[in-house]
Amino acid sequence: MDINHPETLAEVSAAFARYEKALVANDVAVLDELFWNSPHTLRYGVGENLYGFAAIQAFRAGRPAQGLARDVLRTVITTYGRDYATANIEFQRVGGNKPGRQSQTWVRMPDGWRVVAAHVSLLAG
Repeated sequence: MDINHPETLAEVSAAFARYEKALVANDVAVLDELFWNSPHTLRYGVGENLYGFAAIQAFRAGRPAQGLARDVLRTVITTYGRDYATANIEFQRVGGNKPGRQSQTWVRMPDGWRVVAAHVSLLAG
């Protein structure tokens, strides 16, 4: 298996950067685009478990747009073959005192790279 194939790694890194920019700007349209539109998609958040694209989309639509800025402290993106990748970060909310973690599983779909599973958590601190 080809781990971190340069072209694939560049593609996923660009998709992840686009996601991160959309997240802090609360660009819901881009966030929705980057999650796989499927009932199989899931997102475990700090205070919610979301099963299926519709639940994730509804959460994003109802979430306040304030307090989303964060500093990314560490990023690890790994590709496995040409169609599967993981993206993991450690972050700190701007003005917050608890560090956080985010993990995403990305899969190349016919319409581009999409998040199929995500998890966000805060560390005690």
